[in-house]
Amino acid sequence: MAKESELVVDLRGRPIETLDDFWNAVGEPCGLPEWFGRNTEAWRDTIQTRGVSEVIDSYDVLVVHVDKQGVFAARNREARALRRAFSGKQSRLVVHELL
Repeated sequence: MAKESELVVDLRGRPIETLDDFWNAVGEPCGLPEWFGRNTEAWRDTIQTRGVSEVIDSYDVLVVHVDKQGVFAARNREARALRRAFSGKQSRLVVHELL
């Protein structure tokens, strides 16, 4: 059985205080098009349904690493929705504790 290919986007050390910061950070490495919706529903479609980003679509799994700070430390609705968008076999969000 062939090993799954992974697109790893490591955002550790990068301040991500808002969802806009997140979209700015993942846009280039994930090959998001100009018309990308910059919301959690569009992100869920991009990483689960596919067909939006040729970069993401060319890998089996997307893995995004972030620090547990800013939006990823908050308990706000947007942060929860973003975390839920990563559920599934094709994507993984890894939140690292700060040392």
